[in-house]
Parts: sequence; C-alpha cells; structure tokens
Amino acid sequence: MKQLLTIPAIAIFLAFFFVTIGSETAQAQDPEFTQYFANPLYLNPAFAGTARCPRMTMSYRNQWPAMSGSFVTTSAAYDQQVETLSGGLGFIVMNDQAGRGTLSTTTASGIYSYQQAITRKLSIKAAMQVTYMQKSLDWGNLMFGDMIDPRRGFIYETQDIPRGGMVQAVDFSTGFLGFTDKYYFGAAVHHLNEPNESLVVGTSRLPMKYTLHAGATLPLQRSVTGVESTISPNIFYRRQGEMQQMNIGLYVNKGPLVGGIWYRGIMFTEYKDAFIVTLGIKTDVVQFGYSYDLTVSQLTPATGGAHEVSMTIQFDCRGKRSKFRTINCPSF
Repeated sequence: MKQLLTIPAIAIFLAFFFVTIGSETAQAQDPEFTQYFANPLYLNPAFAGTARCPRMTMSYRNQWPAMSGSFVTTSAAYDQQVETLSGGLGFIVMNDQAGRGTLSTTTASGIYSYQQAITRKLSIKAAMQVTYMQKSLDWGNLMFGDMIDPRRGFIYETQDIPRGGMVQAVDFSTGFLGFTDKYYFGAAVHHLNEPNESLVVGTSRLPMKYTLHAGATLPLQRSVTGVESTISPNIFYRRQGEMQQMNIGLYVNKGPLVGGIWYRGIMFTEYKDAFIVTLGIKTDVVQFGYSYDLTVSQLTPATGGAHEVSMTIQFDCRGKRSKFRTINCPSF
C-alpha cells in the first residue's frame, strides 16, 4: 500500500494540534529566528531607531525541511529615528506557516522607542510595542483515521465535525536596551497581556516571553583607516511558559565578510538543540546572511535542521546627527 501520511507528518500535526487547539491549559510559543540581530525588532522592540537612518530588514526561515509538515516563517520590518518624536518608530509584519499552511499565524506590530544618554559613553532605550495577531486553522488540510481505506489509502470523507476557524487578538510588549561604543545588553517582555489564541471553546493563553541578551563588539585588527576586523561574543536567553533556551556564540567580521558559530541549548543540562553556522556579507547599504541549524537533539535524523536567509537595506539620511548614538552590535 502506498504510504500517504509519513511518521514526521503525524508528529508535526500532533505537536501543533495539541499545543494550539487542545485542552483548556494548552500553551503555544513564538516562532524562532536564528539570526537575531538581522531581525532586531523581533528580538527586542527597543532596537527601533538604533541605526538612526531608515532601515528595512527581511527574514525567511524554513525549519525541519526534511519533514512533510515543516515550519516556514517570514518577516519584514522597517524602523528609523524620528527627531520630531524624540524617539524611534518601527513596524514589523510576520507570518508563520505550520504543517504546510494548516496552521497560520500573522502579526503586525507598531513600535515606539525613546533614547536617553546617561553618561558620555552609556545610552539607554526603552520601547513599547502594540501587535495585532490573527491565527487560523485550515481544517480541510487535516487527515483522520476514518478517512483511510486499508488498500487504497485516504479516500473517505471524515465524520469528524469541523472546528477551529480564526481568532484575533491585540498584544502588548516592551523592551529595554543599554549600550556603549563596545558593549550592549537588553531585556524584553512580549505578550504582557497573554492573549487568548484558542481556536475552539476554552482558553489557550500565549504565555509571556522573557528575553535577555548581551554582547560586545571588540577590535581584532586596526589600520590607519580604522578597525579592519572585529570579534563579537554574545549570549541570549529566552523563557516562554515551560520552554527555555540559551544561545552562546560569537561573530568575526573581516572587511565585508562576517562569520559566526553558535550553540543552542542549556549548558550543564540534558537540553541540547543545535549547532549554528552563519555566513554573511555586509556593505554600507545592503547585507545578506545565511545560517544553518544542525540539530543535535533526538530529532536529528528526521528534521533536516533549519535554513534561514536574511537581508537588510540601510538607507542614507541627511540632517543633524549630534547627540544621537547608534548601537554597535552584530548584523546577523
């Protein structure tokens, strides 16, 4: 008999079905992006306006491509400093497709950030974010046991009553940044109001997501024209509901070339997720990045890891630049 539904497909279906539309205590979690600094507004809303001039970022991620129900996430964002508002404005749109579009989540966010110099070297930024969220389930893409003929496969109509549909909610988040010319640190709390995203009767709260990140950009080589190469060690920690994650790694920048290596897991515990390699090209106007997550957990044989591509366009702008400090952090 021809196999019409693979074991990975079943696993993906069960994962997102019970997490998102299962019991009254079900909880979901946010999509993942490996290249955090290539998608700064998604990492922390306080990054809005940190480049001063207009900036546009775009990211595409295909997680577990070897599985028939992979997760594909895309995002696009725009931000800049607005002097008349004494702060930065940012906008970000994200779409996440799970199970080949069976479960779809779309969000659109607006961000305002305020920057203040504390000392001659230290500046801080604080931000608020408002998000509109829409989640939908395409019931027609689901397969059930009563649809199967032992010889001919999926040929019957299911007798299961269609449920789900679409849910909409408004979400609030906040973020904080501190930075000097070499060091930076930040914190963000997303989903302050824990919106209900249940697609059936009952409650499925999206739990608050807590993010901490810190790093430095240090010169490795100098010349008469300035810094020729840098190294940037970083650490990232996130907790959402029962899920927690830590990334430790570094980037090396040599001229327009950037390379990075990361480990995702919780040190000194049994939680091991992936090794990550990032390669990028950066100019004054455009930067491109590619990263691959090599899964090292028990899912290794089946997932195919994760591929992620990013692009940033940095526009030039004229005008008064005094007293405004841009943050010197990695690009990927």
